[in-house]
Amino acid sequence: MPNITIYTTNVCPYCVRAKSLLQRKNVEFSEIKVTDNTIKEEMIKKSGGRMTVPQIFINDFHVGGCDDLYALESQGKLDELLK
Repeated sequence: MPNITIYTTNVCPYCVRAKSLLQRKNVEFSEIKVTDNTIKEEMIKKSGGRMTVPQIFINDFHVGGCDDLYALESQGKLDELLK
């Protein structure tokens, strides 16, 4: 089972969409709420400078945001990462 981490905020429709897709894939994920600057700085550093949420990681692979996750799905590459 892959280790999936998603950085989110409470009022983010893209976060909701990304989590919804992962839930439809029946995979477990860890959600880290970006509630303070320490967590946000961690996310920015880990994502190579991206400051928006969601930021999604599957194992050591940085997927990116919601659009990136859906792009992998439409290309048929997401299921391979989720194995």
